[in-house]
Amino acid sequence: MTQNKLIPLAEAVRRYTWDGMQYASGAALPIGSDAVAFGRELLRQGRRDLHAIFHCSSQQLNLLAGAGAATKAECGFTGLEVFGFANGLRRAVEGGRLALEDYSNLAMPLRYLGGALNWPFVPATTNIGSDLQYRSAFAPDQYPAQTKIPTVIDPFSGRAIGAFRPLQPDLAAIHVTLADVRGNSIMLGTEWSRFELSRAAKRVVIIADAIVDPGCIRQFPNLVRIPDIIVEAVVYWPFAAWPQSSPGMYDVDEEHMNLMNKALATEAGTAQYLADYVESYGDRDSYLDLIGRDRLAELARTETAFLLDPYRPWILSPDDVARLTAKGDAQ
Repeated sequence: MTQNKLIPLAEAVRRYTWDGMQYASGAALPIGSDAVAFGRELLRQGRRDLHAIFHCSSQQLNLLAGAGAATKAECGFTGLEVFGFANGLRRAVEGGRLALEDYSNLAMPLRYLGGALNWPFVPATTNIGSDLQYRSAFAPDQYPAQTKIPTVIDPFSGRAIGAFRPLQPDLAAIHVTLADVRGNSIMLGTEWSRFELSRAAKRVVIIADAIVDPGCIRQFPNLVRIPDIIVEAVVYWPFAAWPQSSPGMYDVDEEHMNLMNKALATEAGTAQYLADYVESYGDRDSYLDLIGRDRLAELARTETAFLLDPYRPWILSPDDVARLTAKGDAQ
């Protein structure tokens, strides 16, 4: 019998998150696929003191930091590309409310890989000899830092190399394009380190733009980068990455990206943004209404829509997914 792991977003946050946890997401590009909707629900449920782990900063980390929910963060990039620096994250760091531990974009997936393989440490040469090694936000009074990237001796060459701490976050909320009810997932576009993150995290919740019939997975088994065996739960949430993009599904909402980042630059703007775009909806349909149905249609007219063509016959309707979610939640 097929195991149905579909549950509502609110239930996923209630069941798998808690204050003070290590929470990972944002493994895609800063303006690309990320489970931003999961971060909004973390705020709706009042989660605090999060230790956020993001390969790249995204609007999710920007929001969690600006709202005061994250007090520690480790990431490899902290900007929003063309939309500027992440103002909520900047304000939290400059105000002393969040300690930001900085690594390179190579170091982060290597640390995920080390966590996935259960290594005691990750040997690597990246970041060595720079302030990425010598400066630690978690030990700000220590220079050079002794425990961020200590050196070890390579027994074969005799040279000194870095020893990175592996990452094994308590939970990874991973945005994907397509998933079946068991959690077998297909990602379109830039994958970045979602593959490694899914293996490193202690638990994985999938946030999918669309749910597909299992026949899709049987047709394209080589494209399933996250298999069901490592997935705890599946959440169906269209436009889960909004205002960021999901290749094949929808483009980045440039207007809202700018509005959001401008709002997060101030405490008053953040409070207003939370009232307008976090606390104001009650369910998936009202979330989509908040964005605006015309706006959703415009964003969905993406030039990358052809990427979805091979999978369209297997995509389930919202009504079908609702029935399956009711069954999954009852298990």
